[in-house]
Amino acid sequence: MTVDQCLILIILNDNTKISQIEIAKLIFKDNASVTRIIELMVKKDYLTRETDESDKRKTKLDITEKGKKTIALLTPVIKLNRNTALDGLSLDEIELLDKILHKIISNCKTS
Repeated sequence: MTVDQCLILIILNDNTKISQIEIAKLIFKDNASVTRIIELMVKKDYLTRETDESDKRKTKLDITEKGKKTIALLTPVIKLNRNTALDGLSLDEIELLDKILHKIISNCKTS
């Protein structure tokens, strides 16, 4: 499982109605790349994809049982990595870091 595939699983787990375009923006990939990643995830049985009945141009993505088990396995690893990365930082430093990173992300979106 790649980092991008993991991010897509986490994003879909948090928001089941999110579009592929919104996913692409969140992981800083173009739409075609996200489509290829999702296609691979469907083939590997992490996701299912169905055409939206109300709008045939859209697809609905669902996490399979295998995908849910993968999220359960990855969650403690992600938390451990996050704790390791933030070790020794005060709450004020973490908040400042978050503010700076959001500003950088915003700058990247506008350029």
